[in-house]
Amino acid sequence: MFIPFFLELKAARVPVSLREYLTLLEGLDADLVMYDVEGFYYLARAALVKDERHIDRFDQVFSHVFKGVEAVSGESAVDVTNIPEEWLRRLAEKHLSDEEKRLVEALGGFEKLMETLKKRLEEQKGRHQGGSKWIGTAGTSPFGAYGYNPEGVRIGQETSRHRRAVKVWDKREFKNFDDSVELGTRNIKVAMKRLRRWVREGAEEEFDLAGTIHATAEHGYLDVQTRPERRNAVKLLMFFDVGGSMDDHIKVVEELFSAAHTEFRHLEYFYFHNCLYEGVWKDNRRRHSETLSTFDVLHKYGHDYKVIFVGDAAMSPYEIAYAGGSVEHWNPEPGAVWLARVLQQWPNAVWINPTNEKHWSYTHSIGMIREIFGNRMYPLTLAGLEAATKELSRKH
Repeated sequence: MFIPFFLELKAARVPVSLREYLTLLEGLDADLVMYDVEGFYYLARAALVKDERHIDRFDQVFSHVFKGVEAVSGESAVDVTNIPEEWLRRLAEKHLSDEEKRLVEALGGFEKLMETLKKRLEEQKGRHQGGSKWIGTAGTSPFGAYGYNPEGVRIGQETSRHRRAVKVWDKREFKNFDDSVELGTRNIKVAMKRLRRWVREGAEEEFDLAGTIHATAEHGYLDVQTRPERRNAVKLLMFFDVGGSMDDHIKVVEELFSAAHTEFRHLEYFYFHNCLYEGVWKDNRRRHSETLSTFDVLHKYGHDYKVIFVGDAAMSPYEIAYAGGSVEHWNPEPGAVWLARVLQQWPNAVWINPTNEKHWSYTHSIGMIREIFGNRMYPLTLAGLEAATKELSRKH
């Protein structure tokens, strides 16, 4: 019964191989899961999914293949005649509180509940709205969605409303890990992992288990060993566009900054507005009184830094192409000149754009910045950040 599951995962572009499939079968042969739907779900996910990006697609395939066991649509017919009753019974014993078990007994016990569910599914034709008997929505039947019954089974509902259902059938927790969606802080950390380069440095303050075992075996007594803590050695320099149209992207840019600040010990950052000119700043409250020379920044940070610009690149083309084009001050040199100097210092610098990629073609300045950066402009999505970090990891 698991071959269709395997084939549907491949059809959904979850990169699962025969090796992972055999690993799942080995786990089942070893009785790692016994009559436990939830346990089987986690075993299958652990064996078949190698990347968090694919968990949501895995959940959707799982719910489709094992409909009636884990998740079914409120609009679709449900075939539960092949659900092992022992699975359901074990699941109930594992997850129901004493109070919930007493409520189930009020209906005649769990066996009676599932027997009635199967009978209703066999009798019912089509979708039902409201009422107290049929499986549907917004009623008091013990089966269905968006209704109320203390001994209910929830089918095809996004979230629990009364938190009283015997089984939550359709839970998906990883929707925002898909390639095409905007990110939260944790997702950004996952996407930026390509830039990690671990080294051990500093004082010997971390317990070395392998070293302690080896030294103890060699000396015949407990010989505790320590070693320098492992740290990410990558140096990151970031330039953030602030103000104007970037106000619409404050939240996601803050999340990006938070993730980068956590992940990279060697992080330096500066702010600019619209395009890079002769001055940048560290504190937006003092942007006019405490401006730093861009020349000084270019000379201070070496070629070993990875450089990321973050901005929507939405501005007048004059701000990029002409002296005096800035909307805030008289710039003696065009922004394009300063960006060229940056790229001479850091040839594989990238530009991260929080604007939806499908809208880029409507803004002329985005095309100009993209051309200056040799098409190394990426959207602020999981796939976009991974492509950007992959580019930054290349040797030039």
